[in-house]
Amino acid sequence: MSDKELKDGDAEVVEAQRQETADEAELARLGYKQELKRDLTLLQNFGVSFSIISIITGIPSLFLYGLLTGGPAVMVWGWIVVSAFTLCVGAAMAEICSAHPTSGGPYFWSAKLSTAKQAPLASWITGWFNLIGQVAVTTGISFACANFTSVTIAMGTSKYQSNEKTVIGIYAAVLAAQGLINTFGVHLLKYINNISIWWHALGTTALVISVLAKAKTHQSARFVFTKFYDGTGGWADRASHGYVICIGILLAQYTLTGFDASAHMTEETNNAATAGSWGILMSIGVSAVLGWFLILGLLFSIQDYDTTISSSTGQPVAQIIIDAVGDRAAIALMVIIVVAMFFCGTFSITSNSRMMYAFSRDGALPGSKFFHKVDVKRKSPIRTVWLACTLSFILGLPSLGSTVAFAAATSIATIGLYISYGIPILLRVLGRNRFKKGPWHLGSFSIPISVLAVIWIATISILFILPQVTPVTSQTLNYSIVAVGIVMTYAMGFWL
Repeated sequence: MSDKELKDGDAEVVEAQRQETADEAELARLGYKQELKRDLTLLQNFGVSFSIISIITGIPSLFLYGLLTGGPAVMVWGWIVVSAFTLCVGAAMAEICSAHPTSGGPYFWSAKLSTAKQAPLASWITGWFNLIGQVAVTTGISFACANFTSVTIAMGTSKYQSNEKTVIGIYAAVLAAQGLINTFGVHLLKYINNISIWWHALGTTALVISVLAKAKTHQSARFVFTKFYDGTGGWADRASHGYVICIGILLAQYTLTGFDASAHMTEETNNAATAGSWGILMSIGVSAVLGWFLILGLLFSIQDYDTTISSSTGQPVAQIIIDAVGDRAAIALMVIIVVAMFFCGTFSITSNSRMMYAFSRDGALPGSKFFHKVDVKRKSPIRTVWLACTLSFILGLPSLGSTVAFAAATSIATIGLYISYGIPILLRVLGRNRFKKGPWHLGSFSIPISVLAVIWIATISILFILPQVTPVTSQTLNYSIVAVGIVMTYAMGFWL
């Protein structure tokens, strides 16, 4: 190695040490000491949120819901509308993240953006909404992974029969494997993260190209961009087409969720005050483009709408793939989806555990003294990793007795997370004179974008507690309002 290369290498080390010292100083200013291992780059911070958004997880897992609740037109145009408003939410969050880069994320921001009197309650409410959203999104991701794993096994052998009990068993195994990776493979997470980024990007591209190239026929542009379908049992007649459209955007909004992970990972990211902000915005932008590409590719490749909806696999995406490439080749493409879902769930638990760790660090979680413990050897909050896995498993159990449990879980995830995003954004608007901008900010666009974000969050929080199927029975009840209500009643009771 030449002297020049040695000097360049030394300079890089010095710069990295200087940045690490600056990050630790900023964290100390916010009232915390460095306990987690800080070795993530901007790309890896982006990768965590990109992997949790995981369009190849969210879109396939709710594709049946989309086909039944508005159909192709709502899926295609709803994705564009939701993406635009989600970028507003992400930009408003990114600005706050730059000013307060800590693992606590939204609940910490609420405390800092409130008055001294309001801070404890604002932080408490935000934290509990974020916690239930985090748990529910892990449930949605890993349960989808279990479902698609079950379908893939059934495609490979006729001896296997998929049912609710086998899926729950696979679900438990998936969560256990993801928990073990977050326990013993912490040092490998950044490498798994790099693999996950490319797996999602290339896997999505390979899936779309394969089904488009091999499909025997293709749907018309009129079908893809204008076909409306009401498979809700009659909400279009009993209420209106607008009602179906409004509840139909859940597919897009649920998929574009979880980007707060970039904030929760800031205590492990170098140059956190800008890397976390760019991680949030980049993950939304890239996912928005790839997601629309995936939706279009799948819709154009549908052979028969009714057959796809009523597929014996239970998953329209699986049927589209089988119709296009045949049973055997379909298994390979399904494996791409399953592995992406597994990566997604793994990093969801990573983010979830960091939020719970920060929440317990501030004494806000029952059993905080037990859960606020970082493993000395691995520098990771192992106990909150398994708390996240356990709570996610419990939230998945209603699927044994409800036909809409999965959609309800996705509603809980979306409502919980977005309300936790909206509270600090609203406080930033109301307390604009108290807010001190970080190095990443929106300038004169800050308040308009933040107001748009708050209005959008308020809107979807109402839409996603509405009944999704009619008639409403114990089997078809959207129990998201019940679950959110129970958690908030407990949280407020614990507070009082």
